[in-house]
Amino acid sequence: MRIRPIARGDLDGLQVLARQTGVGFTSLPDNREFLARKIETAAQAFEERTPVDDRLYFFVLEDEEEGELAGCCAIEAQVGREIPFYHYHLGTLAHSSVQLDLHRTIDTLFLSSDHTGNAEVASLFLRPEYRGVDRRHQRNGALLSKARWLFMAEFRDRFPDKVLAEMRGVFNAEGKSPFWQCLGSHFFPLDFEEADRLTGLGQKSFIGELMPKFPIYTPFLSEEARACIGQVHEQTRPALEMLKKEGLRWEGYIDIFDGGPTVEAYIDDVRAIRVSRRCQVEIVEKSKPGEERPSWLAATTNMLDFRAAWLGRGPGDEGVITLTEQEAKRLNVRSGDTLRVLET
Repeated sequence: MRIRPIARGDLDGLQVLARQTGVGFTSLPDNREFLARKIETAAQAFEERTPVDDRLYFFVLEDEEEGELAGCCAIEAQVGREIPFYHYHLGTLAHSSVQLDLHRTIDTLFLSSDHTGNAEVASLFLRPEYRGVDRRHQRNGALLSKARWLFMAEFRDRFPDKVLAEMRGVFNAEGKSPFWQCLGSHFFPLDFEEADRLTGLGQKSFIGELMPKFPIYTPFLSEEARACIGQVHEQTRPALEMLKKEGLRWEGYIDIFDGGPTVEAYIDDVRAIRVSRRCQVEIVEKSKPGEERPSWLAATTNMLDFRAAWLGRGPGDEGVITLTEQEAKRLNVRSGDTLRVLET
């Protein structure tokens, strides 16, 4: 299993992923024309043919044995530069009456575009058949999540100071969002699926045009809707836990459709970016006994031919990391090349 940039020939494989993502996965709609444009946009980003602040770096997890795509993930270099990037921010308003000797605090939701210009890690999806605890699949999700940090660490000058991640919110057993049904549905003449589809296709102007500009008092929402604020979809919990371990935290921002949390951090404070380091490659015929469990993540330092994969060992005292011929082939490196590595 290895991470690589998406290629122009990956359209069929990407559409297979899009059909499996499910409701609420806004960034990967099952629309072939849209997916083809996304691939071309990403290809030009890796070729550095687009402005730095307008790049989408889209990666796929490739199963070399089966010759298919097992998952995907992405980095938006900066959000909200052309199309407004909206959230609700959970705040508090205090009310008091001296005459009645009463003091109340009430939670509110404010429409916000505070994250304009931040980077975003997004579109992380792993096909169900590649999840699990068996030796071959147990760390696929972590590979998808962590490889992005190595890319950002290696090409740090292409990114701003802060990074965020939007997490999918709560849906009930019928696949409906209680938060949307209680709030968004009153302002949009659309069902959730259609609003979600339009957003995924980049048609977001209607959000700012139709959403209320004044604070929303959360006590007016249903109990079920309030329970969704800042909570994640059950399939999103592992991804959220990995992000929290890297240092991303919820600061009160939520998705305006499903109420899912947006977590954030300063890029230089992200653990994987802080502790990853460069080392030199040395290729050996085979690994030593006892070096089977993949505990090191390695990524190449070439943007156009970026690769990331698990390794069974880290660099030695001299800053040299040994790779088997198979590992070197997977990462497309030779002796003397440089890798960025991370102990996990």
